[in-house]
Amino acid sequence: MGEVLSQNEIDNLLAALSSGDLDVDSISGEEEKQVRNYDFGRPTKFSKEHLRTLEIIFEHYGRLISTNLPVYLRKNVQVTVASSETVTFNEFSNALSNPVILGIINFEPLNGNIIMDLATNIAYAMIDRMLGGAGQALDKARDFSEIEMTIVQRILIMMVSLLREPWKNVVDVSPVLQRVETNPQFAQIIAPNEMIAIITLNLKIGDVEGFMNICLPFITLEDVMDKLNTKYWFSTMQENRDENFEDYIESMIRRVDIPIRAVLGKSVISVNDFMNLQVGDCLRLDTKVDSDMEIYVGNIKKFTALPGANDDSYAVRITSVIREEE
Repeated sequence: MGEVLSQNEIDNLLAALSSGDLDVDSISGEEEKQVRNYDFGRPTKFSKEHLRTLEIIFEHYGRLISTNLPVYLRKNVQVTVASSETVTFNEFSNALSNPVILGIINFEPLNGNIIMDLATNIAYAMIDRMLGGAGQALDKARDFSEIEMTIVQRILIMMVSLLREPWKNVVDVSPVLQRVETNPQFAQIIAPNEMIAIITLNLKIGDVEGFMNICLPFITLEDVMDKLNTKYWFSTMQENRDENFEDYIESMIRRVDIPIRAVLGKSVISVNDFMNLQVGDCLRLDTKVDSDMEIYVGNIKKFTALPGANDDSYAVRITSVIREEE
C-alpha cells in the first residue's frame, strides 16, 4: 500500500502544481520503456543458457577425443572448447574454405543432421601420422586422394561414435556418419537462413593446431531444447552418479581387445647364419619338445601352455596361470 498523504501535504502539492513549480510528468512515476531492436532475419533461437549447456557437453566430448585419438595417432592430443555462437547456415557455409573436411552426421533419433567441420591442416597431420610420419601438416592445401579420404573417414567414424556418451544426459542419440564432403556446396543440409549453433573445438596434435567446428541446426535440436539447460543437465548427471559404475566399467574393460603372444622358444645365431638361412634349415630353440610354452598378454607373462592344433589352425592349451606375486 502506498504512502498516505496528510491534508496539509495535499494542499501544498496542489499549490505547487498551480504555480508551475512542479511538473506533472516528474511525479507520474512512469519510466519510459526501453525498446530493443529485433532482427527477424536472425531470430534468437539459442539462448546463452543453451550455448553454455552445449559447451559443457562438448567439453566432455573433447576429453573423450583427447583420450581415444592418441590410440590411433600414437601422439599426444589436446582438445579444448574455444567458443560457441549462433549464426545462419549461409554464414557458416560462406566461411568454409575449399577443399574442406565436412562430416555429415545423422543424429538419430533427432530429426535432421549435424555437420563436423575438421580443419585441413589437422586432417593432413592425422594422415601423416597414420602413415608413419611425424604428424606434420602440408605447407599448401591440396585435394585429398582416395586413400587419404579413406583414412580421414575412419578417424571421423571413431570421433562420431564418441558423441553418444556426452549427449546421454540430454537424449540417447545414435550418431552415424553418412558421408564426408570436401566441397561445401554438397553439404547444404538445411535452408541458408536457418539458425545454427556452432561449437568450436581447438585441437592440438603435437605442434600442429587447428579448429573443429560442430554445426548444430535448430531444427535438429528443437525437440530437446527444453533439456538444454544446465539445471536439467546437472540433475540428470546427479541421477546417473547413483548408478553402480563398477559393473559398467568392468563390462567396458571386458570388451577391450588385448594382444596375446605364444612363444615357442628362443635362439641366438650369428648375423652371417641369419643372412644364409634357406628354406628347410632347422634352428635349435632353448626349450624342450615336451616343455610348456610361455603365453604373454601384452608384455606380461601370464600363462603356460602346450602347443597343439584346432581344426586347421594352431592352438595352445593352458596348463597354468602365473599370478602377479609369482
